[in-house]
Amino acid sequence: MICPRCAASLTGKQRSGRICAHCGKRFALDPAVHGKGMHDIRIRGIAERATDHGRLKITLTQLWYLSRTRNYAWAEQDPQGVPTGIRWLVALPVAVALLLCAVLIDGVLAFVAGAAGCVVLVVASAMRHRPGRPPRSQIIPSEETFRQLMTGAWSTAYGRLPKGVVDDARPVPRPRGASRSRASAPLSRPTAVILCTDRVAALFLTANDIPGRLGAVLLEAAGTEGTAGRSDVVTGALKELAEYRSALPVVVLHDADPLGVLLAPLIRAAQPDRVVVDAGLPVSAARGKQGVVRLARHNRFADAEQLRTVAGLPEADAKWLADGFWSPIAAVPPRLLESIVVRAVERALAAPPPGPRHAHTNGFLTWPQAPQTPQTPRARDTGRPGAGTSKREGTSSA
Repeated sequence: MICPRCAASLTGKQRSGRICAHCGKRFALDPAVHGKGMHDIRIRGIAERATDHGRLKITLTQLWYLSRTRNYAWAEQDPQGVPTGIRWLVALPVAVALLLCAVLIDGVLAFVAGAAGCVVLVVASAMRHRPGRPPRSQIIPSEETFRQLMTGAWSTAYGRLPKGVVDDARPVPRPRGASRSRASAPLSRPTAVILCTDRVAALFLTANDIPGRLGAVLLEAAGTEGTAGRSDVVTGALKELAEYRSALPVVVLHDADPLGVLLAPLIRAAQPDRVVVDAGLPVSAARGKQGVVRLARHNRFADAEQLRTVAGLPEADAKWLADGFWSPIAAVPPRLLESIVVRAVERALAAPPPGPRHAHTNGFLTWPQAPQTPQTPRARDTGRPGAGTSKREGTSSA
């Protein structure tokens, strides 16, 4: 490997203990020990691009997403075969009965009964059972491993995390002059509301005072796993939005998951006088684009029919979410995420008040291209635009 300190080419013996034999300085990561792609030069380069060379602050979780080397997601597997206990509970009595018959009777019937008993035992032994598995996913390296490396080996070698990276396991420092409340803009006269369902994305926005620069108030609406916890997100979001006048537009920033795609339509239904712009990660971008983080978990929030009828998703996108797949918006490259939020707030402020003519104006934003400025009411009613996403920076996908 190349020494990140002096750029010398090092053999295994020359980098023992992660200390360069040429310059005598310590480095943090060794691909032979910590896995493919875990190298100081690569991680530092990813951090520099993600922070726009120090202009932005990003969280350690965002750096983990960008630094991943593999990402797998598996759908739910139904159980196959008969469980072992049930199989032998049935097979043994049948085999014993047939073998007893072979002993007690004579002739051809005895031979047939004995052969049948042996066949039952052989078949029962040959059958295999595969238990069902829930939807599951894996990112390599794992978040726990990556955090330990960055807060341990990296901080030991360099004295701190890469420039511009903050540990979101601790309170994220706010920029000077920003409000100390949940909003990063003064609450006296906000011009818009940013409703974010992803904690990491909300921390990123707060750390860079993006809502404050836009004159917006940031509300974080994150729930727990399960139907009840996620339903609380919708109820809590509506309750908090009720504190702001209906003339204040709302930008909804969310993951590509069932809760996210349903949140904006539910807010529009509950508060029809409010402008609602859906700036979340489109499901089509998460499902069909290379380089996007794809995760899997049990979906207990909505089925495919609800996602089609309420959120207006295509059949393929609704089925993808219903099968348990999803994608976090925190994994979107930070510069792209910043530009999406800025464009979404600008769009929300420029949008006309909701009405019959503008019922479909505020659907998903186009990712990553900037949305075209509508020229006529008919042009604004063209439905949901397509979606794309940029490849992650400095990473490889599986």
